[in-house]
Amino acid sequence: MVPTFHASDFIANHVRGIPRSGIRDFFDLVQGRSDVISLGVGEPDFVTPWHIREAAIYALEKGRTSYTSNLGLPKLREGISDYLAQYFKLSYNPKSEIIICVGVSEALDIALRALINPGDEILYHEPCYVSYSPSITMVHGLAKPVPCVASNGFAVTADAIAQAITPRTKVLVLNFPTNPTGGTMTREELRKIANLVIQHNLMVITDEVYAELTFEGEHVSIAALPNMRERVIFLHGFSKAFAMTGFRVGYACGPSEIIEAMMRIHQYSMLCASIISQEAAIEAIRHGRADTLEMCDQYRARRNFIVGALNSMGLSCHSPRGSFYAFPSIQSTGMTSKEFAVSLLEHSQVACVPGSAFGTHGEGYLRCCFATSLEKLEIAAERMAHFLKDRGLAR
Repeated sequence: MVPTFHASDFIANHVRGIPRSGIRDFFDLVQGRSDVISLGVGEPDFVTPWHIREAAIYALEKGRTSYTSNLGLPKLREGISDYLAQYFKLSYNPKSEIIICVGVSEALDIALRALINPGDEILYHEPCYVSYSPSITMVHGLAKPVPCVASNGFAVTADAIAQAITPRTKVLVLNFPTNPTGGTMTREELRKIANLVIQHNLMVITDEVYAELTFEGEHVSIAALPNMRERVIFLHGFSKAFAMTGFRVGYACGPSEIIEAMMRIHQYSMLCASIISQEAAIEAIRHGRADTLEMCDQYRARRNFIVGALNSMGLSCHSPRGSFYAFPSIQSTGMTSKEFAVSLLEHSQVACVPGSAFGTHGEGYLRCCFATSLEKLEIAAERMAHFLKDRGLAR
């Protein structure tokens, strides 16, 4: 007798429990709606600067359509090495300590796969980008969140990390400036965390893709602190600072032994990032700094507007020091973050992401991306204020 076949029976156990992205799941509701102003998807509204697009076009015209080295184009790795030395005070050998990946997402994935054995514990701060916990689960690690709070600007503290460390802890994942909160770290607190990392013999994966979008204070990489370079895998990319999301180019830097291990995984999965995208990235890393600074100035102005508007309508919101996200509290409304986001979308045509999409510590908040025009932000703020007033929720 032929057994009953169910395709779902063949899904791996560790994949069954992975939820759909809270961002994409929510935005299925947005599809097909007219007159919606989206403050949801974390993507610059700027078109990739013309000279970067021209570099991609020129690469095609020259017939640059082949594979590259698994590590990526040497000229791009050299450019990244120079860029990090100038702006991050980091020194990496482009021949053996830098690998080009298909976005920072792949860089994170292969870094975790290179480090984690089943049952290893990985700490990460929360609220956080939606992929961290699932990525850890997919490499059979144990994901352990460390809470960040609004009263501390959503920075993670050394004390909170210390309380979470156990004998099974192997890796600490950091992301500052943070998606979704805009939290940043001070040099002093990073030093305390670095001391913990050394004391407990941990590795750090630091995702600094929003580093250039720091509005106040200095951006400090934990990799640049004393005795940390060999303990850190530094992740970065081109999506945010250079408005190159669709090009899908990221990179990882670290000790040559770990980059070699990551390359082995990369060569059997992605093989290499698109050569056309890498050619565009060379132009960005060499000549795109002015574009980044101009975009950052505009994001700062938008931040100032939306944070002021949210606070004035009664939604308490700290001022993010980096990234392009505001993270207001909606706890005063008595609604869950998903209830608030769905109701706001249905009744006022403004799309934001429920804070619960970013982990349990994001409940009670809403992610509002201000990577859209000031004109649209003004309309969105007006609609939100009316929404709160009509329901008696405004102060």
